[in-house]
Amino acid sequence: MSLIVLPVILAMIIGFAIVAVYNGLVTRRNRCENAWAQVDVQLKKRADLVPNLVETVKGYASHEKGVFEAVTKARASIMSAGSVADMQTAQNGLTAALKSLFAVVEAYPQLKADSQFILLQEQLDGIESKIAYARQFYNDEVLGYSNTLQVFPTNIIAGMFNFKAKDYFQVAEAEKEPVKVKF
Repeated sequence: MSLIVLPVILAMIIGFAIVAVYNGLVTRRNRCENAWAQVDVQLKKRADLVPNLVETVKGYASHEKGVFEAVTKARASIMSAGSVADMQTAQNGLTAALKSLFAVVEAYPQLKADSQFILLQEQLDGIESKIAYARQFYNDEVLGYSNTLQVFPTNIIAGMFNFKAKDYFQVAEAEKEPVKVKF
């Protein structure tokens, strides 16, 4: 009888271990997806603020049509991005377009003093900080998930159930360049 019980107990232990590892992988994957959703929320807030910025600046600099079109196009690409890579590309485009928009603002001192514009700019600054935090949190979750996928014996279970690595949210090369300060 003990010869029959021992393999059954061993099979149950292995089964419980596989279930525990699988559930851990699902939990890690879901945490990554939740962290991405938090990034997405902040990016949506940023995208929703952009039209208000554009309209405020348009009132002062209506002849800067190309800049406004670039910002509008960049915002549209964010709204249609599906993957992390697509979102990164779209965000890089919006960041560049917003830099152009703020360069236009520099030519209009009365706009820089406009209370509505100041409020919008402060909101954008706050959202940018939240985006940076959410990106960092997402990348931390991806790191934990990636580590879990790669360690033994979890990597075997992950391979059996087709768990895939997640992409990190990376900063564009242009944003890594030092800021040029001119006096």
